[in-house]
Amino acid sequence: MELAILNTSGEDTGRKIELNDSVFAIEPNDHAIYLDVKQYLANQRQGTHKSKERAEISGSTKKIKKQKGTGTARAGSIKSPVFRGGGRVFGPRPRNYSFKLNKKLKQLARKSALSLKAKNDGLLVIEDFSFDAIKTKSFVELQNNLKVSDKKVLLVLTEDNKNIYLSSRNLKNVEVVRVSDLATYDIMKASTLLFVESSVKGLDEMFKLN
Repeated sequence: MELAILNTSGEDTGRKIELNDSVFAIEPNDHAIYLDVKQYLANQRQGTHKSKERAEISGSTKKIKKQKGTGTARAGSIKSPVFRGGGRVFGPRPRNYSFKLNKKLKQLARKSALSLKAKNDGLLVIEDFSFDAIKTKSFVELQNNLKVSDKKVLLVLTEDNKNIYLSSRNLKNVEVVRVSDLATYDIMKASTLLFVESSVKGLDEMFKLN
């Protein structure tokens, strides 16, 4: 599979880059994608939720009314869950939501997500670039040139670039990541993946295809 390499003006440079079929042309495994995204979202949860149960409520332990003769149900404590202000039954407790996935499954999930984007024409490759200064206007101009201003864009760089990252930070539909930090969740969330030329080669190193 080959893609044309564009410049920052959105024009075809006349060069093409070959995409590895073992990354961009496999049969997508939907369940692997589901598990990897589920793990990513689970890892974002703080798990600090807590409500007081019956034993933790402040209140008298005195029996609030006599056992018989009231015409109503028996009641022994004001802290009972059936009363307002009582303890919560089986309330949430602090817990860790993270779970383990095998490395091979996570790799399969990333490859499946990339193959889905390639299949749906959601990939663009642009020659390596940088900005001379930190300007949101420069990034907006780049989006307009590439005709992706109305899409959720994930820009994949080979390494950190402060000017590019800070120029895109105020744009709500743009995310910038290094190729080594590329996650299945980020790929699926974006409608267009924008790779710089060198980051495509970085994928081979990430998946150890060399």
